[in-house]
Amino acid sequence: MMEPALAAVVVVYFLGSIFLLTSTNLIRILLGVALLGNAANLTIFTAGRLTREVPPVIPEGAMQPLAQTANPLPQALILTAIVIAFALFAFILVLVYRSYQELGSENVDRMREAEPLEYPRPPEGY
Repeated sequence: MMEPALAAVVVVYFLGSIFLLTSTNLIRILLGVALLGNAANLTIFTAGRLTREVPPVIPEGAMQPLAQTANPLPQALILTAIVIAFALFAFILVLVYRSYQELGSENVDRMREAEPLEYPRPPEGY
């Protein structure tokens, strides 16, 4: 029941993150990375089956749960991913802040102008 609605939310999250990641503003890129992480977490959560009020506990003497339950492994993976994503977000936020302090801009195109002219230009495509 809930899976199609959450799949639609995941699509919106991925589209929003792609839109933000293609921006030239570092703050928008940072928000895009955070949104992409949340979209990936929601994808894993949705794939783990959604059931309400049925704990994934096997009764004593049984070999499997009596009813269809949610898989607890994706939930454990998501908790780990949330911690890692928060640390990554904090690290990137500090990098953006320091680059803003040094260069006075959060625009990626203006940051390129801060590169020394005597060095060769970095590759612009692959």
